[in-house]
Amino acid sequence: MKANHETVEVNGRRYARPSAPVVVVCVDGCEPDYLTQAIRAGVAPWLAHTLEHGTSLIGECVVPSFTNPNNLSIVTGVPPAVHGICGNYFFDAARGEEVMMNDPAYLRAPTLLARFADSGARVAVVTAKDKLRTLLGEGLSGICFSAEKAGEATLENAGIERVPELVGLPVPSVYSADLSEFVFAAGVRLQETRRPDLTYLSTTDYIQHKCAPGALEANAFYAMVDRYLSKLDAMGAVIGLTADHGMSAKTDAAGRPRVLYLQQVLDDALGPGAARVILPITDPYVVHHGALGSFATVYVSPGPLAQARECLQRLPGIECVLERETAAARFELPPDRIGDLVVIGDHLTVLGTRADRHDLSGLTVPLRSHGGLSEQLVPLVFNRRLEGLDPGRRLRNFDVFDLALNHARSA
Repeated sequence: MKANHETVEVNGRRYARPSAPVVVVCVDGCEPDYLTQAIRAGVAPWLAHTLEHGTSLIGECVVPSFTNPNNLSIVTGVPPAVHGICGNYFFDAARGEEVMMNDPAYLRAPTLLARFADSGARVAVVTAKDKLRTLLGEGLSGICFSAEKAGEATLENAGIERVPELVGLPVPSVYSADLSEFVFAAGVRLQETRRPDLTYLSTTDYIQHKCAPGALEANAFYAMVDRYLSKLDAMGAVIGLTADHGMSAKTDAAGRPRVLYLQQVLDDALGPGAARVILPITDPYVVHHGALGSFATVYVSPGPLAQARECLQRLPGIECVLERETAAARFELPPDRIGDLVVIGDHLTVLGTRADRHDLSGLTVPLRSHGGLSEQLVPLVFNRRLEGLDPGRRLRNFDVFDLALNHARSA
């Protein structure tokens, strides 16, 4: 299929070396309808052409449908059971404390980005938020920086310097659509000046948390995405676009957040200290979601385990409550990092700990969030026809590099 049949093997999968530059884009929070509505509004002509002449598929993201697990699945080609990153945040039992899951020490598998770089490929990674940079760049001999901290990139820590000057844009606010535009603008400038063989661009879901598909601000965002992808396409890049997760409204009919405070429920039912609720959506950037998502894990002693499960299952808005081994098997998660119970809210419901632990003052629009099964469907869009693809194959967002490198037709 490719002119160059050499391959790189990573985590049990073989990838063909690119015969043209390959750019994989993870548009954070991009449920497929965002693309549909932008095309219908006439603001995304490149996407419209690509969906007609390239390939448009629907895949599934990793559950929990959060940023860290899915970005790491995309760049390793395997689920969290293999790479170990199962949330943005978790309870580190060995340390006995709740911590952010952005330390590369938690990563249990190499990235294909690092392996390609080791094999001699030129590799570049640009992520919006700095929380992902160290994980995506683990072991990578190449370019890796975040838009958030672009002004701090050096040859020593990022493989590149003077990034704002290169991109021609100021370092943007972390709470803005400009953060994602900086990622795309950097990707274009890197193609113009460095011509990486493999590029990974990962954006932020600031807009998706605020705006439903078809909203004016959402369409403006995807018009921006469309312009930059068109530029990359014009430079001969093979482009694969996917998302780390979708996004859903999490409100009642009046637009108020629909929240179940699980720690409060369990404290009332079992007594304080009998259970610990962990919210893996937690990260340093909680203004737009208040650390409320549709996936939680619960640590509880064996005695009241059945009682805790029954108590949670009775709550309106709960999709399912699974014990550790069942959840690990169903969602391909590392069992030692997910607690005794996994709790998933339905498409309208988010999960919290106690009301006084969540600051919702930053929510200026009705809450939109993610984490559950209802945010699992994501786009898989390519500017090439795909060849040799099994029509019965289950497609995942972490197949995007396989599809772009092994199945995309040469131009």
